[in-house]
Amino acid sequence: MATMNISLPDQMKAWVEAQSADGRYANSSDYIRDLIRREQMKAEKVAHWNLLIEEAHASGISDQSFDEIIAEARAEAEARAPTRAA
Repeated sequence: MATMNISLPDQMKAWVEAQSADGRYANSSDYIRDLIRREQMKAEKVAHWNLLIEEAHASGISDQSFDEIIAEARAEAEARAPTRAA
């Protein structure tokens, strides 16, 4: 595992140390690694949503009405749903 030294203001350093002092994290490094993992997951989700938005923009504008789009979506959802036993 690589080592990285960072500088923090005293208040941030105290905050990080307090997060590991309550027992949730073994030490300050575990807390920082968790923050980075969460930020990585967030960035991946944002990138995925941006891709979906780009695809939506590229698909153009529908000539269907809102009601027609909703009806079509409901019909597709019902067709995929498992049938219920009576």
